[in-house]
Amino acid sequence: MEENNVKTDQNNQDDSDSEVDEVEPRLKYVRMRNDLQHILQNDAASCIAVHPKFLCLGSHWGMIHLLDHQGNNIQSKSLQAHTVAVNQISIDHNGDFIASCSDDGKVFIYGLYSAENNHNLNLGRLVKSIAIDPNYYKSGSGRKFITGDDKLILYEKTFLSRIKPTILSEAIGGVRSVAWAGQFIAWASDTGVRVYDLNARCSLGLIKWTKTDEALPEHYRCNLRWSDDRTLLIGWVDIVRICQIKKRSMQEMVNRDLPEFVVDPVSTFQVDFYISGIAPLDNQLILLGCLKELDKDGKSQRPTLHIVEPKCEDFSVICANSLTLRGYKEYSCNDYHLDCLTSENRYFIVSPKDVVVASLYDCDDRVEWLISHGKFEQALEAVSASNGKECKRHTLIDVGRVYLDHLLAREKYDEAGKLCLKVLGRDKKLWEEEVYKFAMVHQLRSISSYLPRGDVSLDPLIYEMVLYEYLKMDPDGFLELVKEWSPTLYTVAAVVNGVLEHLLVHKQRQNVLLEALAILYIHDGKYDKALAMYLKLRHKDVFHLIQKYQLYNSVYDMIEELMDSDAERAIQFLLKKDKDQFRVPPEIVVRKLQQKHLYLYMYLDALDKIDTKDSKGKYHGLLVQLYAEYSRDKLLPLLRRSDNYLIQEALDICSQRKFYPEMVYLLGRIGNISEALALMTRELDDMESAIAFCQEHDDEELWNDLVNYSLDKPKAITFLLQNIGTYVDPRLMVQRINPSLEIPGLKKALVKMMCDYNLQVSIQEGCKKILSNDYFNLHERLVRCHQKGILINDDQLCGACHRKIIMGESKNLVIFYCKHSFHEDCLPNFKLVENCVICNSQKETSPGRK
Repeated sequence: MEENNVKTDQNNQDDSDSEVDEVEPRLKYVRMRNDLQHILQNDAASCIAVHPKFLCLGSHWGMIHLLDHQGNNIQSKSLQAHTVAVNQISIDHNGDFIASCSDDGKVFIYGLYSAENNHNLNLGRLVKSIAIDPNYYKSGSGRKFITGDDKLILYEKTFLSRIKPTILSEAIGGVRSVAWAGQFIAWASDTGVRVYDLNARCSLGLIKWTKTDEALPEHYRCNLRWSDDRTLLIGWVDIVRICQIKKRSMQEMVNRDLPEFVVDPVSTFQVDFYISGIAPLDNQLILLGCLKELDKDGKSQRPTLHIVEPKCEDFSVICANSLTLRGYKEYSCNDYHLDCLTSENRYFIVSPKDVVVASLYDCDDRVEWLISHGKFEQALEAVSASNGKECKRHTLIDVGRVYLDHLLAREKYDEAGKLCLKVLGRDKKLWEEEVYKFAMVHQLRSISSYLPRGDVSLDPLIYEMVLYEYLKMDPDGFLELVKEWSPTLYTVAAVVNGVLEHLLVHKQRQNVLLEALAILYIHDGKYDKALAMYLKLRHKDVFHLIQKYQLYNSVYDMIEELMDSDAERAIQFLLKKDKDQFRVPPEIVVRKLQQKHLYLYMYLDALDKIDTKDSKGKYHGLLVQLYAEYSRDKLLPLLRRSDNYLIQEALDICSQRKFYPEMVYLLGRIGNISEALALMTRELDDMESAIAFCQEHDDEELWNDLVNYSLDKPKAITFLLQNIGTYVDPRLMVQRINPSLEIPGLKKALVKMMCDYNLQVSIQEGCKKILSNDYFNLHERLVRCHQKGILINDDQLCGACHRKIIMGESKNLVIFYCKHSFHEDCLPNFKLVENCVICNSQKETSPGRK
């Protein structure tokens, strides 16, 4: 047989007139050739019967040809069984005997291995159908066979090897076809299909063609086939029926005297073509049919092979193929035959001049079809699902590489790169071969993300090729690869040279390439070059680099560059310690930043916040100058809290900038309080601060200076009168005011001053009274507790309540000469108690109470 030489068209479309619909087929078709080709050149096929071992082809000349499944003769001579066309051939289950019938009235039984049970009967009437017992090969089976003409007749071997005929049923219009399975025989007549139970020797019922008893046209053949011993497939004209033989319940059989089995139609539906053959395919059906319509020339159209899925009263088409068989335009529905090997899912389609074998697509066939139709993803899935068991000719790698070539040809480079990861696996050689394909079209970038970089790695040249392509076409991508890839994958020095050469010629994206170059220097162990590169770029990773590789000594001369890169992080880095020692000594930092006052200010300000014995206050003199320049709000707090600066230098700095509050504080520190007060009043005009300053120093001359300053200033006089009444004798102020001076709010100010003064005097008198009372009370307690030198210990307890006696806790304490002590409140009838309660309870003579 030759494959792929049967022209098919999916879904009944003429491929010469329209584009073939690319629906994945279920069947593949092979035209049978070899010896069969020579047979059909001189003869024509009339029927076929197929067995797993061989097939029998009946011809119009009455010949039976025994062939293998490839079309080769398995006997030297064909059997001349009949003189006219063979109507039907039947083979027993074991393949030992065949039976045939013809319109010449003969029934031919032939044993392939033994002639003992051969028969050549002449019945003298047209025999349209025959069925041999599936167990005919067994001795004791009765060697039965059935023929169908105007009656259904059972022939069986009896005593003395005689053949006994038994009429099973009359057939109106004749028996059109017969099918035998197990104990059941199905045959078709004009009225319908009957099923006969050979064991019970009774009919199980009639399956009518129509709702009436109309006879069926003679020119249509009924197609009967047992799917198994209990399922019957019927194809008649354009009607399909599926029936099952079911067993009745015991009660139903007894009560109604019915046969043990009943025929139950489970599905009936109508198709739009004439049925020439029917066969099972798992839960689906194979239907060989002819279209009802003729072509434009009045000729028959090509036969079709349908796969349908039956339902109760409907069906769905899975696929349909039109077949170009030799001479199909001259043939009608009855000229085609269909037989099958159910166990192998192989279907033999016969026309008078052609035999085609249809079989299910295996994994390899399906993969080939998917590839040929550009469905590579589905082909890959099919190969992967088979796990190498079903697919023999195709592997995942083979299909994948074909798909890769297809994607590259279609310029789908990203998809091709992703596919490599799925297809090439851990095969180093295959990876390298495919990478070169990407290199030829300058698309190594598309595969870079998928290159193996783990247990399996490729030749370093492969990774270098990818890096060079990124270097030229995508500098940002080059940087990402340098960050991501391990330096063990490629030769670092070679890539460094490539970057340097590229930088000499190209000026674009230099910062990106310099960063990549810095990383390459790190990979190469040249940390000083990497550090210099990072500092030049002001890169944030410079601090991580220094810490990771302990490059602290290397940064002594790069402190200013570190500050330029990121001043805040640089300061944090410079202030870090190891074992209470700065990684970079402050004196070095200060020396390196002498010309960068802003950086020096930021550093010293942060340093001052660290509580360390080594640096606390050491740079306050310098910090005074920097605060005055960059952060005045921090200057006065520093002057107040620190003694580690030269006051005169600080005063000079503040004087130059006219920082009067700071000057006031500094003048106060050196004792020049008069000048300080003068600054507050004359320059700052801050009477409130001036009063607070005088209160702080509590100097009479200072108060006089403040009063003298205010005598010619009405508003200042009013403010002083309202605020100094509790600190200075108001008369000193009032007596010196010029009587002719007009002072706003004088009356209210005087009233407030006198009230404040009187309040102050009242408070003082009250305090004196309280102090006097407290003195006498405490003195009385002290005298009562210390008579005759008896003292109360800190841990002494009250003899009654056993609580600790604390001086001042109670108004009175009672101490007996025996040294037992009591709270006065704890002794009942205190005035009547003469002796110690504790000693008296022990019946001892106690000393008297003190």
